[in-house]
Amino acid sequence: MGCSPGASPFTMSARAMEKLQKRESKVANWYLDVLLLGKYWGMERIYHHTAPINLYYGLREALRLVAEEGLANCWQRHQKNVEYLWESLEQMGLKMHVEKKYQLPTLTTVCIPEGVDVKTVVRQLLLEHNIEVGGGLGELAGKV
Repeated sequence: MGCSPGASPFTMSARAMEKLQKRESKVANWYLDVLLLGKYWGMERIYHHTAPINLYYGLREALRLVAEEGLANCWQRHQKNVEYLWESLEQMGLKMHVEKKYQLPTLTTVCIPEGVDVKTVVRQLLLEHNIEVGGGLGELAGKV
């Protein structure tokens, strides 16, 4: 949506929530602890946080820009850009983790080639190109 992380609207299915609750290890996060939020909204009423108001000003501005551009145009622009990214990555000889028919335009998971250290790649992208990427979590840690 073009707004700050943590300000975008978010939903989860009951199935996704059930899987999250059964997870054995906690994943560190900065913006959205769904389990803690569930305790806030539920009977426990455990305080979660007060979101910074500037996140909501940013969300409002992002929604205004989408409305100005038109939702269909916005979707088309994002799809065009992500397809260019996917094609460019493949031309570089990189393989996507997810089959093309299941790829999401909002998440691109690239397999790290054999013999390449993911931490080195992550550091180099950040320091040389100001691009921040994750190095994979759980069974994909160090592989994507």
